Amino acid sequence: MTRSNLTTDAMMTASRLGSSRIGLIVPSSNTTMETELPELFRRQTAATGHTYTFHSARAALKNVTTEELLAMASKAADCATAVSDADVDVIAYACLVAVMAQGPGAHEPAENVIRQAATDNAHAAEVTSSAGALVRTLQQLGARRVVMVAPYMEPLTQMVSDYIEGAGIEVLDTVSLGVDDNLAVGCLNPLDLPEFARNLKHEGADVIVLSACVQMPSLPAVQAVEDELGLPVITAATATTWEILQLLGHTPAIPNAGGLLAGTLTSLAPRIRTNA
Repeated sequence: MTRSNLTTDAMMTASRLGSSRIGLIVPSSNTTMETELPELFRRQTAATGHTYTFHSARAALKNVTTEELLAMASKAADCATAVSDADVDVIAYACLVAVMAQGPGAHEPAENVIRQAATDNAHAAEVTSSAGALVRTLQQLGARRVVMVAPYMEPLTQMVSDYIEGAGIEVLDTVSLGVDDNLAVGCLNPLDLPEFARNLKHEGADVIVLSACVQMPSLPAVQAVEDELGLPVITAATATTWEILQLLGHTPAIPNAGGLLAGTLTSLAPRIRTNA
């Protein structure tokens, strides 16, 4: 059969063999997810040959306050419709606190709203959220106790901590950097994170959540902190990446971003038994 005889659907499928499209819903002021995720997937491509492209929809958010976060969340369906026009394979709702501000377990109905909007737009896609990915990743690994670095004002950091604890995971200690301007969060220096991690009271912790925010840059510090402190390190971005790979059915093979994405960390059970 010649290409001219192929159906439109078959031609689209043929053109996308070996490539996946990832849709992102991000705050309008986000400058980090569209840099860290493409870099992580570039490393995945280098290891596997499979390629990934990114397609974003943006919802207004300048200041990380409860009011603006809830307003952003109300735009999720419209953003999902827009990004699904690109016929993406996965949609990631990449604003952790916009979901968590809606209360415990809010990632499930938030993901359902996005999934339904894409389906109604005749472009059904797999769906994750950074909030859901962080919680589910910790649960799947068997984490019982974590420590956490967050850029937020203290009340929002406490809200994130309560959300994680609502999923059955104890938060032993947190560092709250007190930044509420989302652009300023994106300008924080990731090379400061090792010092913040050292100052956490991480005795008894199973995991360090090095960045509980998709806007706070962390990728340059993940492997360094994991190597120095000997604890698995996860961020909102690495958990989102891991879940996207799972939804696509791809095995993680990403170097220098922690054991989770290298594919060497699949369960904390042996470590927890050893430290019990």
